[in-house]
Amino acid sequence: SLFSNAVGDTTQTAIIDALREVIEAEDKRHPLTDEALMAQLKKQGYDISRRTVAKYRMILGIGSTKERGEN
Repeated sequence: SLFSNAVGDTTQTAIIDALREVIEAEDKRHPLTDEALMAQLKKQGYDISRRTVAKYRMILGIGSTKERGEN
Protein backbone atom coordinates (compact mmCIF):
# COMPACT_ATOMS: atom_id res chain seq x y z
CA SER A 1 0.00 0.00 0.00
CA LEU A 2 1.28 3.43 -0.90
CA PHE A 3 -0.63 5.13 1.89
CA SER A 4 -0.83 4.49 5.60
CA ASN A 5 -2.64 6.07 8.48
CA ALA A 6 0.63 7.42 9.90
CA VAL A 7 0.98 11.12 10.63
CA GLY A 8 4.69 11.61 11.10
CA ASP A 9 5.66 8.95 13.63
CA THR A 10 2.18 8.87 15.15
CA THR A 11 -0.70 6.79 13.94
CA GLN A 12 -4.12 8.23 13.25
CA THR A 13 -5.54 5.86 15.85
CA ALA A 14 -3.30 7.26 18.59
CA ILE A 15 -4.33 10.82 17.75
CA ILE A 16 -8.02 9.89 17.69
CA ASP A 17 -7.67 8.15 21.06
CA ALA A 18 -5.95 11.22 22.52
CA LEU A 19 -8.69 13.46 21.12
CA ARG A 20 -11.38 11.24 22.67
CA GLU A 21 -9.62 11.46 26.06
CA VAL A 22 -9.35 15.26 25.90
CA ILE A 23 -13.04 15.60 25.03
CA GLU A 24 -14.10 13.17 27.77
CA ALA A 25 -12.11 15.20 30.32
CA GLU A 26 -13.39 18.63 29.26
CA ASP A 27 -15.75 20.73 31.37
CA LYS A 28 -19.15 19.87 29.87
CA ARG A 29 -20.47 23.32 30.80
CA HIS A 30 -17.70 24.91 28.71
CA PRO A 31 -16.69 22.46 25.97
CA LEU A 32 -13.51 23.12 24.04
CA THR A 33 -13.53 24.49 20.52
CA ASP A 34 -11.69 22.63 17.77
CA GLU A 35 -8.94 25.27 18.09
CA ALA A 36 -8.63 24.59 21.83
CA LEU A 37 -8.68 20.83 21.21
CA MET A 38 -5.86 21.33 18.70
CA ALA A 39 -3.85 23.23 21.32
CA GLN A 40 -4.41 20.47 23.91
CA LEU A 41 -3.25 17.82 21.45
CA LYS A 42 -0.22 19.93 20.54
CA LYS A 43 0.75 19.96 24.24
CA GLN A 44 0.68 16.15 24.06
CA GLY A 45 2.99 16.20 21.02
CA TYR A 46 0.37 15.80 18.30
CA ASP A 47 0.86 18.55 15.72
CA ILE A 48 -2.35 18.48 13.67
CA SER A 49 -4.53 21.18 12.15
CA ARG A 50 -7.89 22.39 13.39
CA ARG A 51 -9.51 20.88 10.29
CA THR A 52 -8.01 17.51 11.16
CA VAL A 53 -9.33 17.81 14.71
CA ALA A 54 -12.81 18.47 13.26
CA LYS A 55 -12.47 15.51 10.89
CA TYR A 56 -11.42 13.13 13.67
CA ARG A 57 -14.15 14.47 15.98
CA MET A 58 -16.69 13.69 13.25
CA ILE A 59 -15.21 10.19 12.79
CA LEU A 60 -15.81 9.64 16.51
CA GLY A 61 -19.39 10.86 16.15
CA ILE A 62 -18.76 13.69 18.60
CA GLY A 63 -20.66 16.91 18.05
CA SER A 64 -19.42 20.46 17.80
CA THR A 65 -18.78 22.69 20.79
CA LYS A 66 -22.41 23.85 20.82
CA GLU A 67 -23.71 20.29 20.49
CA ARG A 68 -21.55 19.05 23.38
CA GLY A 69 -22.43 21.88 25.78
CA GLU A 70 -24.72 21.36 28.73
CA ASN A 71 -27.15 24.05 29.75
